[in-house]
Amino acid sequence: MQPTYTAEAGAYREKVQAFLAEHLPPDWLGLGSLEGDALTEFTLEWRRTLYENGMLALGWPREYGGAGLTSLEQVIVAEEFAKAGVPAGATNDIFGIQMVGNTILQWGSDDQKKHYLPRILSRDDVWCQGYSEPNAGSDLANLGCRAVLDGDEFVINGQKIWTSAGHLADHIFLLTRTDPEASKHKGISFMLVDMRQPGVEVRPIRMMSGESEFNEVFFTDARCPKENVLGGVNNGWAVAMTLLGYERGEAAATGPIQFRSELDRLIALARERGLSEDPLIRQRLAWCHTKVEIMRWNGLRVLTRFLAGQHPGPDASISKLYWSEYHKLVTELGVDILGADALAPTGRPPHGSFSTDQPGAPNSSNSWATTFLNARAGTIYAGTSQVQRNILGEMVLGLPKEPRADTGTWADLQAQRG
Repeated sequence: MQPTYTAEAGAYREKVQAFLAEHLPPDWLGLGSLEGDALTEFTLEWRRTLYENGMLALGWPREYGGAGLTSLEQVIVAEEFAKAGVPAGATNDIFGIQMVGNTILQWGSDDQKKHYLPRILSRDDVWCQGYSEPNAGSDLANLGCRAVLDGDEFVINGQKIWTSAGHLADHIFLLTRTDPEASKHKGISFMLVDMRQPGVEVRPIRMMSGESEFNEVFFTDARCPKENVLGGVNNGWAVAMTLLGYERGEAAATGPIQFRSELDRLIALARERGLSEDPLIRQRLAWCHTKVEIMRWNGLRVLTRFLAGQHPGPDASISKLYWSEYHKLVTELGVDILGADALAPTGRPPHGSFSTDQPGAPNSSNSWATTFLNARAGTIYAGTSQVQRNILGEMVLGLPKEPRADTGTWADLQAQRG
């Protein structure tokens, strides 16, 4: 449970620290200290700096524009960036680089790799994820967005929902139903679709925080060339599960650092409000401290395995389940410390809706109250807590699978449901 950092690793860490010192403002406090146009401008300029210095896609081969770093070097960069409070890319890079880019590396043809990977890094293509549907959320394999082959192209009709940052994207990796007569897990294909075409409509969804960071996407006779199917027709479920492993396993290095920074800010808020000596508040803060320490040790466990060459598998659900359930309670404590101020929040809102607010964020009531609302969604997106428990029970602990009543073809199941 202890990653091994060699002398060479220490030298590389100093190199990363020197890079940050050279390219960040001397008075840098963290991304959370910025807002509005200043935040947008810094994020895009920082992304450009990373691209020009070969600091994007750290594990990708150099032939595709990646940095070609070792696993240990990737961990060091992630740690130092998290400590400095700077992002590893722009908003949609989690979908482009971390998710679909890594998946293309594993499943893509040579032509797909040569075409898409450099364009992801140059930001010529900006990606979002097309998985969930109104009737296929936790039960993702029930998806019904249809794709029918017409000559050399698939014609797509259907809807996706909860498409994070879809309004900022021009490409979407899309799960479609290509064989309704197969069982629901087997008739799915993973497609790389250009959104800049007739028949693709993006509609924002208003969140209870007042923002619209995710969307509905509607497809009406949209088209996808058959060479843009990733991993083969009707093999999309296996490709999709590969991608979810990258989505759920990436935060082992950065998550504990971010949650520790947030807890330190919460302790400062309790002191500001004169509640640091309140025995009940102190007890709850102590509970949060133990949870963050457990998160840190679990992160070290994951990193130790990663550095030994083991990539995220079903056990990545441990981290996702743990941090998302914890975050509901720590943000609830933040709101309780604020008291009535949380009912009419003021000040700077959080930078984003995923996980914690950014390092350097002010202790504004708006930051804490909105993060509190967003924390509820953390137990739903990227796989609900119920789904994570099933994965761990069945695929990690080896417990019996849940009885299923949805056997048969997908088309038969739809007919049974009326």
